[in-house]
Amino acid sequence: QVQLAESGGGLVQAGGSLRLSCAGSRSIFSVNAVGWFRQAPGKQREWVATLTPGGVPNYADSVKGRFTMSRNNDMNTVYLQMNSLQPGDTAVYYCNARPSPLRPWGDYWGQGTQVTVSS
Repeated sequence: QVQLAESGGGLVQAGGSLRLSCAGSRSIFSVNAVGWFRQAPGKQREWVATLTPGGVPNYADSVKGRFTMSRNNDMNTVYLQMNSLQPGDTAVYYCNARPSPLRPWGDYWGQGTQVTVSS
């Protein structure tokens, strides 16, 4: 099973920015789509964004225009740049991977990284 590691969360004021990292390997990110998800207290986990193996991003409407997914040249880290953060973005953020849109996201969910946006 694919195991990824999230980092980069923190406390930021509304309007601020954070960059999250999802550490993996080239062998994972070259053949799997990577997704970012978040879970706020008392709420279901929700999808935030996806980056295909070819590097094409897709975003939830709630973050479109504010968040950007990218990948480093070594293809071992995927990033989520979050700008114009709002209190509603407060959540634990997770990354996951899957080889195809027809397959479910992986069973393994790491510890995530906490993002807290103060008003």
